[in-house]
Amino acid sequence: MKQIDRRIVIVAAFIFIVGLAYGIMRFLIAQKEEPPMRQAVEVKRYVQTEKVVYENIVSPVAAPGRVQSIEAIDIVAEASGKIIVPGVPLRKGSRFNKGDVLLTIYPDEAALALKARKSQFLNSLANLLPDIAIDFKNHKVQFDAFFAAIDLDKPLPTFPEVKDEKLKTFLASRNILSEYYSILKEELQLKRHTIHAPFNGTYSDVYMQEGAYTNMGGRIAHAIRTDILEMEVPLERFDAEWVKRGDPVKLISDTRNLSWSGSVARKSQFVDPNTQSQNVYVRVQNLKNALLSGEYLRAVFEGHPIENVMEIPRNTVFNTDEVFVVVDSRLEKQTINIIKVNERTLIFNGIEEGTTLVMQPLINVTEGTLVVTEREDAEAQKMKKAKNKKE
Repeated sequence: MKQIDRRIVIVAAFIFIVGLAYGIMRFLIAQKEEPPMRQAVEVKRYVQTEKVVYENIVSPVAAPGRVQSIEAIDIVAEASGKIIVPGVPLRKGSRFNKGDVLLTIYPDEAALALKARKSQFLNSLANLLPDIAIDFKNHKVQFDAFFAAIDLDKPLPTFPEVKDEKLKTFLASRNILSEYYSILKEELQLKRHTIHAPFNGTYSDVYMQEGAYTNMGGRIAHAIRTDILEMEVPLERFDAEWVKRGDPVKLISDTRNLSWSGSVARKSQFVDPNTQSQNVYVRVQNLKNALLSGEYLRAVFEGHPIENVMEIPRNTVFNTDEVFVVVDSRLEKQTINIIKVNERTLIFNGIEEGTTLVMQPLINVTEGTLVVTEREDAEAQKMKKAKNKKE
């Protein structure tokens, strides 16, 4: 019994001591003064700003495009025979000037047949001259001159004008008129044996070589014009509205650091269904063959004036058409009316003139954020320096 009583006393004493220590600790904690709470400091953001001022702006339009020839033709044989090349080599890439003889299709046989036909015509006409001198004295001089002007190596001269019905009947009955026009036809066919260059250009493809035999209608080569070129420039529908026919255009080669002057020749009256772009065609004189068909350039159109607008960097706009403005030193969102979008800038209106517009992209900010503009910061620093100088 004595041992049990002794254990109870020990446990009770232990509990009493722990409770007393806890009470003293709480008492001492209660006597300690709590430190004053610090007030939350609102962080200020420094931003670049500019006052909204509207003015008239001439905004250029720029877009890439590909240069191509304004004329491209297939050179086709209009007669049958062997191909003879007297001058310009019949090779891909060979250059030629307008009027050069590109090739002939063995004309000797046709030329000899034409001379024989003219000889027969001279014989028929010589047999008629005595009858004309007797029966149609008023026309003798004309027909004598016509007979004398006929040269077997040259085209037939113009046939004398015949108004006398009896003379016309007389000539028709002797087949003089039909023979004359048949010879003119053969002369025309002989000319088709020789192909002349229709423009300054080059061969882009060659399908037959010198010495080959071709039939009538055979494709011999493909040629393109090189002295005048066109550039096809796809523009967004909005940008194309600012471009007019005849507008000057600057064509720039960024790789060669060269530029050329051209003008708008025409605009397509349809849009590409895939890109929704409208093609604008720029014509340029290719002096000294400095440009090559197929080359890519950048076209810069002068554009037209836009009234009462302002131009800002594109990265200042977010959510397509929203910007931050500063009202009472705090950020506020406003919606703008975008007029035109350029490569790095955009032109807009739609907010009140004189509004303080933020001119830089802001990340992780919300409306109501406290900001300090660069101008306000500069003025504060100036005042601080002046105060320190006085002291």
